[in-house]
Amino acid sequence: MDKLQGSWIWYELLSPDPEGSRAFYEHVVGWTMTTSHEGDASYGFIARADGGMTGGMLRMSQEMQDQGARPCWLGYVGVDDCDAAIAAIEAAGGKCLMGPRDVETAGRFALVADCCGAPFYVMTPSSAPGQGGSTAFAALPRVGSCGWNELYSDHPGKALGFYTGLFGWTLPDAMDMGALGKYQFIAHDGTMIGAIMQRPDPVPTPVWAHYFWVESIAAAKTRIEAAGGHVVNGPSEVPGPLWVIQGLDPQGALFSLVGGK
Repeated sequence: MDKLQGSWIWYELLSPDPEGSRAFYEHVVGWTMTTSHEGDASYGFIARADGGMTGGMLRMSQEMQDQGARPCWLGYVGVDDCDAAIAAIEAAGGKCLMGPRDVETAGRFALVADCCGAPFYVMTPSSAPGQGGSTAFAALPRVGSCGWNELYSDHPGKALGFYTGLFGWTLPDAMDMGALGKYQFIAHDGTMIGAIMQRPDPVPTPVWAHYFWVESIAAAKTRIEAAGGHVVNGPSEVPGPLWVIQGLDPQGALFSLVGGK
């Protein structure tokens, strides 16, 4: 995807124990993760075996934990103008939770919430569109990249209007999920990027789940359990044919994987 506005460009793990998280995800997904010990809220990076970057890892400070922050994965949506995006988000019923802030080597970003409370980042990268663009998302299998973005919302119809209006996402098709209603697929610039659905009861709050590619879900399940994680959903077969699994890492962050059987 060459169009910046509305594309998923970065994924970030918030962890109280970066070294523990690094050991877990390097074993389970095969990433190479760096950890920095400079300051209370240090930052590291998540690299794939192919040399590309998928995201970063932020150490949760005690202050963040005292203010209610919990271990989690968050995604960054690229925008042409961060400040204009914040204004549009607020006009559409969302909120700016933090920022905007500038990082010289990365760009301008802000943590926001959609009209139904699901958090995500918006970011205008430092590099011009098409110059060193993000490879964090891959619709086709590429181990270590994100392959699917799934929103659990209390009001899916309202959320659909929010995101399509802001980012130009399109709605190519939907799947009936019975009591949970429609599983509405979403696309950006002609590429399927995920779906929006009713929040299931076991999920405590509206949230985006980001599915990372692995070669084999069965093998990943074994690695998850061996590394101290806990499987909470799956393995389950999905159209593709592909398989998915969701779990809690040892630090308590919900994570999702997609791949072959």
